[in-house]
Amino acid sequence: MTEARIRRVTGALVEAAPAPGVALAELARVGHLGLVAEVIRVAGDRATLQVYEDTTGLAVGEPVAFTGDALTIRLGPGLLGSILDGLGRPLPALAAASGEFMRPGSSSPTLDPARRWRFEARAREGEAVAGGDALGAVEEGAGSHLILVPPDVAGTVAEIESGDYGPEDPIGRLSDGTPLLLSHAWPVRIPRPVARRLPEDRPMVTGQRVFDLLFPVAEGGSVAVPGGFGTGKTIIEQSLAKFADADIVVYVGCGERGNEMAEVLAEFPHLVDERTGRAAMARTVMVVNTSNMPVAAREASVYVGMTIAEYFRDQGRRVALLADSLSRWAEALREISSRLQDMPGEEGYPTDLASRLGRFCERVGRAEAVGRPAREGALTLIGAISPPGGDFSEPVTQAALRVSGAVWALDPSLAHQRQFPAVDWETSYSLYLDRTDRWFSREVAEDWVGIRQAVVDLLQRGRELQEIAALVGPEALQDEDRLRLEMAGLLREAVLGQSAFDPRDAASAPEKTHRLASLGMGLHRAAERVLESGRPFESLNLGPARRALLEVRDASAEERETRIRAAEEVLRGIGEGESGNG
Repeated sequence: MTEARIRRVTGALVEAAPAPGVALAELARVGHLGLVAEVIRVAGDRATLQVYEDTTGLAVGEPVAFTGDALTIRLGPGLLGSILDGLGRPLPALAAASGEFMRPGSSSPTLDPARRWRFEARAREGEAVAGGDALGAVEEGAGSHLILVPPDVAGTVAEIESGDYGPEDPIGRLSDGTPLLLSHAWPVRIPRPVARRLPEDRPMVTGQRVFDLLFPVAEGGSVAVPGGFGTGKTIIEQSLAKFADADIVVYVGCGERGNEMAEVLAEFPHLVDERTGRAAMARTVMVVNTSNMPVAAREASVYVGMTIAEYFRDQGRRVALLADSLSRWAEALREISSRLQDMPGEEGYPTDLASRLGRFCERVGRAEAVGRPAREGALTLIGAISPPGGDFSEPVTQAALRVSGAVWALDPSLAHQRQFPAVDWETSYSLYLDRTDRWFSREVAEDWVGIRQAVVDLLQRGRELQEIAALVGPEALQDEDRLRLEMAGLLREAVLGQSAFDPRDAASAPEKTHRLASLGMGLHRAAERVLESGRPFESLNLGPARRALLEVRDASAEERETRIRAAEEVLRGIGEGESGNG
C-alpha cells in the first residue's frame, strides 16, 4: 500500500493522499517530526487534517502516518494537581524535555508512568463486572479515587490483586483476556455515559455574593459570563476556581494571555482550600492553551477539559468546569472553517456554531453514574465569553445565551465605576431560582427569597432614579427617592461589591451574604421610618451605619459577630430617631 504523503499545507491544515479507509476524527502523525493531527474531512482518497502543533517548515511530500485512534486522554489517579496542554500533555514534563517553548512533535503521557499508587482491590475473582463498576480504589488527595471498569468494557474477573502499580500497569484481567489497568483512555469528543439524569435541586455556592444572592447556579447547570475587555471575566473565573463549593475544579485557559496563566500557575500552589486544609491545587486540574499556542489545539482543549470533568463526575464528585473563554474556542472554529473554505455563517463563524456549543453544554448536569456502587455526581459549567466591543448581539454570545441556564452579564460602565464583580443585575438572569431558593431557605435562612427580592427591587429603583438625578440633580427628588438612591449605592458597595484580593472578603459564605443583605435592608427600613415620622432627609446621618456595614463586610470570621452586633446597635439608633445631623 502506498504511504500517505503531504499534498498541501495551509496554516494549520494539511491535505494528505492517498488515504483510503481513513475515518473522521482519526489521529495522525504528520511529517518527519511526527506532528499530532486529526482528520476533519475525507474526500475520496484525500484526507484533510488539522494539525495541533506549529506547522512552520512542514513540506509537501513528507510522510503522514494514520494511527486508527481518535483523540483520547488517559484518565486515572495522578490527574489532580496536573497542568496539561490542549491535547492533555503535561506541561511541566514537556518543559523539562524541551525548555520553555515546546518543540514540534514533543510527546509525554498524561499520567506520570513512574508514579506508583497503592491499589486496594474490591472486586473478586469470578465476579461479573460491567462498565463503570469500581474494581477498587487508591488514596489520592483527601479521599479515595475509584478505579473504574472502562464504560465500554464488561466481563468476568479472572485475576485481580492489590499492590503498588503505575497508571498503565495491569491490576488484573477479565476471562476473555482483556487487561484491567489503573487508568483507561477515553475519546474526548464522545460524552461519557450516565445511568440517568438527576434534577438540579441544590446550588453550587460560588462564594461571590452577587451570584449566590441574585443569580444562583444549580449544581449541574451551565452559566454564560459575557463581558467586554476589562470587565473582570478572568478574575471571576479564577475566584470561582479558588472558592467555589466544588470537590473538583477543572480550569480550561482557552486562548488566554500567557502572563495571566503564568500568574494563576504561580499563585495556585500557595492557596489553601479552607474546607479541607489542603492545597487548592490538590483538587484542581488545569488545561492550558495560551494565545501563542497552535489554534487547532485550542479547539481541542475544551473537550479535554470536559472529558476530565466527566470522569470525576463519574467518581461521584461535584465538579466545576471553568472555561475561559468560549469566544476564543469559537474563533479557532472560525479559523479552521475558513481554511476549509466552508460556507461561512454570521460574522464568518461556522454555520453549525450554535449546535456545536449546544452539544458541548449538554454534557453537563447532575447524574447517577453507571456501575456499582451507586454514585451521584454533578458537572457545572461556567463559560466566559468575550464579545468584541462588548456587543452581546454577536453570534457566540447569542448562541451561548440559548443553551445556558444562567447569564452573568458584565457591564464595562460598572467596571469603570470600580464596581467588582461588574455584574449588570438588569441584564443578568438565572433560570435556577425556583430550585435553588428551596435549598437557601432551608439551609441558610427562611427569609432568603424575601431579602433577595427586596434587594433587587431597590437596585432597579436606584438605577431609574440615577438616570433622573443625572438630569435634575438628586436634590430635586423627593426624600423617599433620595433615600432609595443612597441605599442602592450602599447595597452595590457593601453587599454586591467584593474584592478578589482581600483575603477576608474574597469568598463569602451564604450566611455572611444573608447577614449583609439583611443589615442593608434593615438600614433602609429604619431610615424610612425616620422619614415617615416627618423628619427631612437632611436629618439622616447614614455615615455611621455605612461604616458599620462595611466593617461587617471586611471583618474576619472571628470578628464578624462582634461587628454585626455593633451594626445592629447603630440601626436601632436610627430606627429610634437618634441619627442627628452630625
